[in-house]
Amino acid sequence: MPEGSNSAPGFAKHPNYTLDKNAAGKRICVTFNDVVIADSERVLVLTEMGQGPVYYFPQDDVAMDRLTRTDNDSFCGFKGKASYWSVTVGEQVAENAVWSYETPFDEFTDFTEYLAFYWDRMDSWQEDGVTVDNAS
Repeated sequence: MPEGSNSAPGFAKHPNYTLDKNAAGKRICVTFNDVVIADSERVLVLTEMGQGPVYYFPQDDVAMDRLTRTDNDSFCGFKGKASYWSVTVGEQVAENAVWSYETPFDEFTDFTEYLAFYWDRMDSWQEDGVTVDNAS
C-alpha cells in the first residue's frame, strides 16, 4: 500500500486471514418488536475467517429513526473502529444491537455506510420472505 494509506494492520500480522465480501443476492428483512428495522435487496455478506456470515445493510435501507447512537465502540485490526446503536420500538430496547465501520480501513471501504445487526438481539430475520434462525 502507498505510504499514508489507511491499510488494515491486522493483515501485516496475519497475512493469511480472510474476509470474504459478497452480495447476498436476496432480500433480507430484520424486525424488532413487530417493526421492520431493515429491509434490503442490496445486502452485503461478510464471512470472516473462523466466524459465521454477517449481513451488512445499506444505511438507506435501515429505519435510522429507530436507532440511537451509543458511546460503545470496538476495534478490529482488519476492519477498523466500529460505532454502535441501540434499537428502540415502543418500550422495547435492544442495547448496542447495531454496528457500523464508518471510517474503515482501506480493505473494508465497500462497507462504509452499511450497518450490521446482532442476530440474537432482533426478533426475526427473513431471507426472500422465509423466516430463518441464523445466517449459517
